Amino acid sequence: MGGDVQSLLGAYNPAMARRQCYHCKQWIEEGEPHDCWTTTEDALTKELSEDLRDAWERLRDSATEFGEQRIYASHKSIMFSRKSCYFFVRPKKSFLEVCIFLGRALKAPQVRKVDQSSKSKFWHIVHIRHRDEVESPITDWLKEAYDFVEIAKPKPTMVRAKRKPRGKPKRRSKS
Repeated sequence: MGGDVQSLLGAYNPAMARRQCYHCKQWIEEGEPHDCWTTTEDALTKELSEDLRDAWERLRDSATEFGEQRIYASHKSIMFSRKSCYFFVRPKKSFLEVCIFLGRALKAPQVRKVDQSSKSKFWHIVHIRHRDEVESPITDWLKEAYDFVEIAKPKPTMVRAKRKPRGKPKRRSKS
């Protein structure tokens, strides 16, 4: 049976340790560097259809017009952030899944799902299939999310001043 297994595995060397990555399921040889979490925008968008690529480019261009921000790829998403992420895009086979963080819950036909992510934030899932969908109200929500990051700074907690001790407390007399 040992010969059968070896023939099935081809040039597999049992003396060489291998492991399978939990995240991407790729087999990694011992000592071989592996980082499936690090990726690029190009790697995430290279297999998009022409319509989705046009939609992606329009979405990215619209967001960059808002002002200074950081755009980076992380695992299977492309993040757009100022001090914190205000929206991200997960490129899928037939649509772009956009997750927008706002200070309020939206009710609109474009919004597929909404949930509260913190005391002051709600996340909204929107699917985009064509570049013509990257217009108002979606671009308005993205701008609102971009602006909300500045507004949503944590408020300083109030600190009460210590009371100065007064003279002897007055006693109440029972009537």
